[in-house]
Amino acid sequence: MSTITTILEPHEDGTLHLPVPAAWGKQPVRVTAELEPVTSAAEAQAEQSLKGFGCLRGQIQMSPGFDEPLEDFKDYAE
Repeated sequence: MSTITTILEPHEDGTLHLPVPAAWGKQPVRVTAELEPVTSAAEAQAEQSLKGFGCLRGQIQMSPGFDEPLEDFKDYAE
C-alpha cells in the first residue's frame, strides 16, 4: 500500500486525474480520497515546494532581543 499526497488541478470537465506508477500496470487500484479545497495557488505552490534544506529560508524571523540575557538567569551569569 502506498500513500500519495498531492494537489490536483481539475480538468475542464470537472474531473481529477491521478497518475499511478507505471509498475502497477493495468491492475485495479483502490483509491480512498479526502477532498479539501486549496484556498489559493500560492498555498498550493507552498505545499509542493516545502522539500529539503533551506525550504523555509526567509520565512522565519527571530525577535531583535532574542539573544539578550534573561532576568531569571542573572544570578548564573556571574
